Amino acid sequence: MAITSANQLELLQTAEAVAREKNIDPGLVVEAMEESLARAAKSRYGAEMDIRVNIDRKTGRATFTRVRTVVDEEDYENYQSQFTLETAKDWMENPQIGDTLVEEVPPVELGRIAAQSAKQVILQKVREAERDKQYEDFKDRAGTIINALVKREEYGNVIVDVGSGEAILRRNEKIGREAYRPGDRIRCYIKDVRREQRGPQIFLSRTAPEFMAELFKMEVPEIYEGIIEIKAVARDPGSRAKIAVISYDSSIDPVGACVGMRGSRVQAVVNELQGEKIDIIPWNEDMPTFLVNALQPAEVSKVVLDEEAGKIEVVVPEEQLSLAIGRRGQNVRLASQLTGLDIDILTEEEESKRRQAEFELRTKLFMDTLDLDEFFAQLLVSEGFTNLEEVAYVELEELLVIEGVDDSTAAELQARARDYLEAQNAKALARARELGVEDSLVGFEGLTPQMVEALAEDGVKTLEDFATCADWELAGGWTVVDGQRHKDEGVLEKFEVSLEEAQNLVMTARVMLGWVDPADLVSDADDTDMEEEAEA
Repeated sequence: MAITSANQLELLQTAEAVAREKNIDPGLVVEAMEESLARAAKSRYGAEMDIRVNIDRKTGRATFTRVRTVVDEEDYENYQSQFTLETAKDWMENPQIGDTLVEEVPPVELGRIAAQSAKQVILQKVREAERDKQYEDFKDRAGTIINALVKREEYGNVIVDVGSGEAILRRNEKIGREAYRPGDRIRCYIKDVRREQRGPQIFLSRTAPEFMAELFKMEVPEIYEGIIEIKAVARDPGSRAKIAVISYDSSIDPVGACVGMRGSRVQAVVNELQGEKIDIIPWNEDMPTFLVNALQPAEVSKVVLDEEAGKIEVVVPEEQLSLAIGRRGQNVRLASQLTGLDIDILTEEEESKRRQAEFELRTKLFMDTLDLDEFFAQLLVSEGFTNLEEVAYVELEELLVIEGVDDSTAAELQARARDYLEAQNAKALARARELGVEDSLVGFEGLTPQMVEALAEDGVKTLEDFATCADWELAGGWTVVDGQRHKDEGVLEKFEVSLEEAQNLVMTARVMLGWVDPADLVSDADDTDMEEEAEA
């Protein structure tokens, strides 16, 4: 096929036809044609040449040109497409680095192989243009619901038609044992839109918590208008879900608005989710109160929150235990997802036994260390004293409120507690010295002798060793693996050192060693304050 005479207009007609069919810019198709013709011309004239093709957008005439660029001596590699400055003087007046010499060359005849190659280039470019257009159309629609038409199923994954392309609903994003046939219409949540080399770029979901939130937004006008806000969603797809809502208008009940007249609104969502039972819960800023709501329909006797550890203990009556836990732990698991806390559920009897055990343990501690009789030790525990440090360093007045304790008795108690602690400190320091701890760590402010001993047993023996520690290595923390939270024990966790305290200790050590400039710390703190003010 020769690119000559009257059939030149066929190029433009073909480009327009392909562009209309694929719903893309005709200019992209013409550019693909230009690239394919240039590739064919290189196979005729030589791959080393820089051959370019320009198709006139009005006449369809294809112009073939050879381009040679002026380059520096060091970059000169290819005489077919490059000039040195010296050689360029024979062809150009006053040549400069980067100048180009453009010469028209005769158009080429496209043989069968060259034509096939050109066709492949055009098809590839058109596919790329389609994918780019699909990405542009859907990149801003992530996080919304779409109605799609099922095309086929591949290995459990459902491929659907979304208008300008295809999307995929993976097997693990379907609810339960959902099965679809070609031609079925389904409603899905656009979970992610990504640029991919091949295959679908749009990833759908029907199990995402956000899918339920978007369904409620469609069914409940107050949510769409912002009067009611969905604060959290937890789902066991196809089985049960909990959704927490709050109303910013005191005259509107958030739970009632989401349920609707005779349950019409929530029932519409339930039907879409294959009968998934939904608990609608009022949100509360007070986490224990919110958790009591989240564990409905079970009744809760008491809640104990440990914010630092991200754990919460719930005490329920014996007859409410199975209801609070739910079938296969479903109720407590969903409540945990909703609140973002680990939940331990105890019966009243279990909690009573544990409190009694703690009471006896502390009583024994005071009896053994302070040489007290059982009755007096129990008095101390009953007044809220949990360890020797509290007895040793508390204000004297707090000891005097205990029945039968006068000034001399209180002073004697504190003296015994301090003597015992000093003996323990001396013992811990001696053990740390045996393990090879250096003075730089022993004298570091903020670490007790027992802490230094614990660090030494873990191999931290110098201030430099301490400065390389991470805060979670000292204070402990939580790691999420496969959706499950796992506890990381900290070296100083038993001394109740928080993450913030651990971070401050480590940064102080780094400043003392000259690893960190104190000015940088001040700058970072100022930036954080500004960010918090901006958010507020």
